[in-house]
Amino acid sequence: MSSQRGFTLIEVLVALLVFGLIATAAAEVGSQYIASYERIRDKTMAGWIADNRISELRLQEALPDISENSDDLDYGPYRWQVTTAVLGTEEPTMRRIEVTVARFRDDGSDPVPIHTLSAFIGEN
Repeated sequence: MSSQRGFTLIEVLVALLVFGLIATAAAEVGSQYIASYERIRDKTMAGWIADNRISELRLQEALPDISENSDDLDYGPYRWQVTTAVLGTEEPTMRRIEVTVARFRDDGSDPVPIHTLSAFIGEN
């Protein structure tokens, strides 16, 4: 009598099921890691851009006029939209600055806001 050794069909199917569940979980973790990395990268770069814009306004000789404008900027490998709002305050020698930084997507859609920074500047 010859006895054959090997896995039964049920054992193979159970092993494939377990492997499939582990592979799905690993893919999900990898996807979340990539999304988190991209979010942190964009937030960091947008913060630098907003800080630079506020520093530019602080270095001007005169207090900026009350206004709002948007500029497009290439920074790093991406294109950004920087919206600067100069708002008045109750103190006429001070201005509130709000800088909103949005990143253009590769698909050509409207830019997505990433970071907003507010600051106050006054006459020296």
